[in-house]
Amino acid sequence: MNKVLRFIKAQPVLAAAFLLAVATVFIVPPDKEYLGYCNRTVLIELFALMAAVAGLRSAGIFDAATRAILRRTGNVRRLGAVLTLICFFSAMLVTNDVALITFVPLTLLIYKGIGDKRCLILTVVLETAAANLGSMMTPIGNPQNLFLYDKYGLTAMTFVRTMLPVGAVGLAAVMGLTLLLPKKKCEAPDSKGEKPPVIKTAVFTGLFLLCIAAVFRLVPDWSCLVGAVIAAAVCDRKVFAKVDYALLATFVCFFIFVGNIARIEAVSSFFSRILDGRELIVSAALSQFISNVPAAVMLAEFTDNGTQLLLGVDIGGFGTIIASLASLISFQLYRRDEGAETGRYFLVFTVINFALLGLLLAVQFMIS
Repeated sequence: MNKVLRFIKAQPVLAAAFLLAVATVFIVPPDKEYLGYCNRTVLIELFALMAAVAGLRSAGIFDAATRAILRRTGNVRRLGAVLTLICFFSAMLVTNDVALITFVPLTLLIYKGIGDKRCLILTVVLETAAANLGSMMTPIGNPQNLFLYDKYGLTAMTFVRTMLPVGAVGLAAVMGLTLLLPKKKCEAPDSKGEKPPVIKTAVFTGLFLLCIAAVFRLVPDWSCLVGAVIAAAVCDRKVFAKVDYALLATFVCFFIFVGNIARIEAVSSFFSRILDGRELIVSAALSQFISNVPAAVMLAEFTDNGTQLLLGVDIGGFGTIIASLASLISFQLYRRDEGAETGRYFLVFTVINFALLGLLLAVQFMIS
């Protein structure tokens, strides 16, 4: 029992996801359809990306990036604004998950030298919000956008026209919140004068680019897994020990939970009745409980209004910490940091995200 309690304390999100998955197993007994629940591509790319980031970090790339950013910012407020903008624009191209996997560890490293835990929490929360906002703006920004863009045959112009107003307002709000950060000076950590190893840097950079290519579906997803194994074997086998397997397990548990929920006939009948004409608010509300990716997949079966559903699940990525799986990534990365204050993080995250949820819904209702 003590081991179980320690596990729940160490991995509360995974524990909750596991309990939800197990509960639905009693409603929908395991069968062959379970094999289709898990998104193999997401799991493979996430694993390979974490391995690539771990490899680049061990090569000293993040240290060099830290010094470069700090030399150009000079104070905590400017630093937070730059990191937030980087997450916003990078998420447009490489998805919110990738943006956060890449830049949250860098942020943790930078703030470790600054020694300001409160500013760290606010910065990571704003980075997460910015990544979710940026990913709203393009069809390739997140999985639900790709799914809905293809399912409803949306054009690029329709997509941009639909998402631009709420995305622009959201970015303005997040950048305004960076003003809460102090103008406290920050300096680059002392350099040991060591240059990153060329071969190791090149190999893990290549792995990272291979992962990006897989996200764009230029190469098959399994190539990421092969690339990660080769990169680790050639340069640093220890990177596999640095992969967050608890995060991968959390994804698997949520996939099982959502897959089972979607097969319950009473649930299907319920959404068929309430969804018509209410796609925006229903999808945003459902996302709070099962996250926006599975909400998009489930609700798309019951409506032809693709643009409102798109808006609902993307706006619905704000609010609870499970509304967007990318938010779980940030939380897991933060809570692994030494001295993490998870209670404070959860409070700041919840206040800011529910404020953004309300703001974006209000904006969309006004322009509809």
